Amino acid sequence: MYAAERQQAMAELVTRRGRVSVADLAVEFGVTTETIRRDLDTLEGLHLLRRVHGGALKANSFTVLEVGLSDRGLSHPEEKRRIAEAALTFLPAGDAAIIFDAGTTTIQLAAMLPMDHRITALTHAIPVAARLADQPNVELHLLPGRVRNNTHAAVGVETVTALARVRAEVAFVGTNGITLEHGLSTPDHAEAATKTAMVASAQLVVVLADSSKIGEERTVRFADLADIDVLVTDVGADPAQVAAFRDAGVHVVTA
Repeated sequence: MYAAERQQAMAELVTRRGRVSVADLAVEFGVTTETIRRDLDTLEGLHLLRRVHGGALKANSFTVLEVGLSDRGLSHPEEKRRIAEAALTFLPAGDAAIIFDAGTTTIQLAAMLPMDHRITALTHAIPVAARLADQPNVELHLLPGRVRNNTHAAVGVETVTALARVRAEVAFVGTNGITLEHGLSTPDHAEAATKTAMVASAQLVVVLADSSKIGEERTVRFADLADIDVLVTDVGADPAQVAAFRDAGVHVVTA
């Protein structure tokens, strides 16, 4: 069993049982307790469970991501952490309105926000909202709409209309693919419409995409390269693609 498969199975086991011990998991998966502890640390970093002494507990129901989202979260966790850290440099110095898209990397970013920034946060993603709800320096606005089961994010006419009424200093946006020819794309039409509205509502658009998204194309384009300002990716991104994005006027940061 690959590490990502083991971690996925572990996350589902914790969700079903509510509580698991390191010792029991080591026996169940046939690996050392040290490996289990590393796996649990990774899963906690992705907000799929809560670590406690000797094991782990099921996360709060608002922060447990549906299997489709957790599948993505278990891939490239270290790269996504570095991308989120690099994205913090694009936070405005003073009070600001920030749009947070759905996605595992934006969840990481939300968890890293500094406490000395006053932020008005707008998001359609329940997991992102759950990370921000208790922060005293954040005024949280949860956008309306129909919540999709596989992303735990609101989409639809209500979401797009709400975004059209606001103007934010920065939008942190995810993507399923980005190429020179097709721009930024995602498989779902409703998700694409929401992302397009986010891009249109921000003065600065910062795209968070690990290297597995670079060079990939999905069905629905939601933005052209000319519509975005910054791409934050990891050092595994294809250098030729990165060079092409830079030539197209995108500021590319590799973390």
